[in-house]
Amino acid sequence: MRIRTLAAGLLAGGLLLTACGKEGTPASPGGDASGDNSAALPTYTVAQNVDLAGSPVFTKLKSAGSITIGVKDDQPGLGQKDPTTGKFGGFDIEIARMVSAGLGFGEDKIKYTTVDSAAREQAIANGQVDLYVGTYTITDKRKALVSFAGPYFQAGQGLLVRADDDSITGPQTLKGKKVCSVTGSTPIQRVREQGLTEPGNIVEFQKYSQCIDKLQSKEVDAVTTDDAILKGYASQEKTLKVVGQPFSKEPYGIGLNKDDKVLRNKIDDLLQAGLDDGTWQKIYDATLGKSGSTATKPTIVRY
Repeated sequence: MRIRTLAAGLLAGGLLLTACGKEGTPASPGGDASGDNSAALPTYTVAQNVDLAGSPVFTKLKSAGSITIGVKDDQPGLGQKDPTTGKFGGFDIEIARMVSAGLGFGEDKIKYTTVDSAAREQAIANGQVDLYVGTYTITDKRKALVSFAGPYFQAGQGLLVRADDDSITGPQTLKGKKVCSVTGSTPIQRVREQGLTEPGNIVEFQKYSQCIDKLQSKEVDAVTTDDAILKGYASQEKTLKVVGQPFSKEPYGIGLNKDDKVLRNKIDDLLQAGLDDGTWQKIYDATLGKSGSTATKPTIVRY
């Protein structure tokens, strides 16, 4: 499909990852593949001699000498895998790199695992991933199963439609329309619970790219998820547009083991440091910010 070709082009043009250096040294400078560093990614200094007594997950990480992070691979500007190089890039990926460096793991010690939305809690609970960084909205229901550090980003639910469709202007105009999102996501649950469209008009897939394909082929009328994700797609494909105002608050958190408060507190510290020293803003400007969309810094909520 056309969107996949465009996605690959965007990654090649501006969202390629920045390689990390050896332990204890800063990573290589960011920037896009063309050499345009007008919105360059920051570098991350890998911390040395990190000790988190009382953290079972960190003890496992130190023993393994690596960290496994669950991510998304089909979200432009957030978490996307380059089909040619196999490398990951985007805002979420950079947040994961920043946190990993603060825990003492350089880029060569990070293992990325793609986990779909419906499988996130189980992947964390069974140790398939150590952290999950992939547009993971913090909710009370999920906090009963996993723990969250952050939030590191504040998004809101939005709607993506075809550019020539003026019949959908917001959630109040979805009745009778086919609405698509990913299985297990907060946005599709909200559509269902609030009765924004009829149950038979709700379409679910494992990946957002599948919903985009169906939207372009006119098999669905709207794709709903967080506005940050939708703006990434709209910036690539001019036949699509985001309509209306965000109609929810979607605080993105880093998911981890429910009982590991020590690790959660450390990650909150690392996120706060990134917000305070300008690293967060540099990451945003070099990834999601390229869509032309501005963002407000989130407030860390500790518990």
